Amino acid sequence: MAKQTKKSGGRNKVFQQNEETPSMNMPGAPVSNVMRDDFGLDIPYESVPLPSMGRIYPTDHPLHNCETVEIRPMTAREEDILTSRALIKKGTVITHLLESCIVDKNVKANDLIVGDRNALMIALRITGYGADYKAEIQCPECSVSTKYEFDLSEMPINRLGADPDQPGENTFTFELPYTKKKVKFKFLTGLDEEELQRTESRRKKMGQLAENNVTTRLEHAIIEIAGVTDRSKINNFIRNMPARDSRMLRKYIDDIEPGIDLTAWFDCPACGEGSELGVPLGVSFFWPDAE
Repeated sequence: MAKQTKKSGGRNKVFQQNEETPSMNMPGAPVSNVMRDDFGLDIPYESVPLPSMGRIYPTDHPLHNCETVEIRPMTAREEDILTSRALIKKGTVITHLLESCIVDKNVKANDLIVGDRNALMIALRITGYGADYKAEIQCPECSVSTKYEFDLSEMPINRLGADPDQPGENTFTFELPYTKKKVKFKFLTGLDEEELQRTESRRKKMGQLAENNVTTRLEHAIIEIAGVTDRSKINNFIRNMPARDSRMLRKYIDDIEPGIDLTAWFDCPACGEGSELGVPLGVSFFWPDAE
């Protein structure tokens, strides 16, 4: 899950409980609910607010202009997904987890922007294991590692901060302050994130250790510069973009991007310094008992 930078926005519940339980029957099977009818368990599903409010999805998308999406809580089936070495190696484990829990099977997790995916991940973690998340964090001042407990239910939702170029489109325009070129960009989707992971993995295997996260992410986000849509020309411009333009573009994207604010204030017990840190999303995020 990608880190969402802190932006202004009101605090909202990550999800709210519905009273009905959706049918999980296979097509053509008799209408029944084994967990309810045979075991007396009626597990409700949850309504998760979408940070994008569905405004950047096309009109034929099942979440177009939808402010919420429904999920069912994680089960042992999802724990099997989380431990699948094949899915972990492919980098698709989160996509499979989300699609397993989203009630509307017409919703494809890879089509969702990162901020909406993060909202679903937080909600699944809360419904599965609770809102308390203990993780080991390192103080940026003294480098001492400390166990810290985050309250995931208190993570605020940052709503979409600007209107898209056209209703139902994941495209936005920003004029670079130095070169005055107009840039069209999109918010990264789950598919983009998986491609970024594959690219990073290939580079590591080739021994390319240089960090180029800034240019790589911009290459995936920018779709047009000054009317030019040729990918090679766009990538060349990004690599040679004045630092001022690059910084202001990234700041604008951060300011308007919908998602969950995955930051918290931390006072180091070792040195006493306070700092704002991102919530670490390691193995213990979905396995709270993992060492």
